[in-house]
Amino acid sequence: MSSSNLKITFLGTGTSSGVPMIACECEVCTSTNPKDNRLRSSIMVQSQTTSIVVDTTPDFRYQMLRENVKNIDAIIFTHSHKDHVAGLDDVKAFNYFSNEPIHVYANETTQVALKREFYYIFADNKYPGMPDVILNTIEDDSFFIGDIEITPIKVWHLNMPVLGFKFRNFTYITDANRIEESELEKIKGSDVLVLNALRHEKHISHFTLQEAIGLSQTLKIPQTYFTHISHQLGLYDVVSNILPSGCSLAYDGLQLVVI
Repeated sequence: MSSSNLKITFLGTGTSSGVPMIACECEVCTSTNPKDNRLRSSIMVQSQTTSIVVDTTPDFRYQMLRENVKNIDAIIFTHSHKDHVAGLDDVKAFNYFSNEPIHVYANETTQVALKREFYYIFADNKYPGMPDVILNTIEDDSFFIGDIEITPIKVWHLNMPVLGFKFRNFTYITDANRIEESELEKIKGSDVLVLNALRHEKHISHFTLQEAIGLSQTLKIPQTYFTHISHQLGLYDVVSNILPSGCSLAYDGLQLVVI
């Protein structure tokens, strides 16, 4: 990887229940294809000197072990739903070996939820061995973590504002069903877009596959990967065969190198 490039690792590409879903015996949940097994959605973004994780899912510990991650510089959160924050407690392992706090970036709404759900992390008198984090507030403007510039993109998850992020020419959006025109302008020019595509049928707060394809084509993105996928979307091999050129299903462990 060139010093100017970013490596993107898909830590998870599934919806809130993951795939396979507990107690389900559908053809996707019983598939033997590893690409049909999906942990909760998250990515890791790395330059030569900086490592960032987007969202700490309930699978965060296993995701870090699977990818043999030894250090992260920061965590940034898209929003406060449990499938995106529940693994925050496991940053204590990184604290232990680095003897340093982890920088956490979130908007004010997500910070309120983090302080409620993980009250012990933010207590004035902390019990020994608790996670050690430093909260940073994401505003509307772009910001840097190490040598990686990040542009927040506000999207809508029904009536809930959620943050997508643009890392140079790579844009990551999950849990959305509406994006305002001003925010779409921020996405234009991306070489790669990652977009949630829950299933084929209409959903109250997520893009369907066809809606996600349509948005990608409207924005003229050269390569789009779909994530936050449920078992209702269908088998990886079957769905991949019907996708238009420039569109692909992401899968757990997929790695990209982007400029």
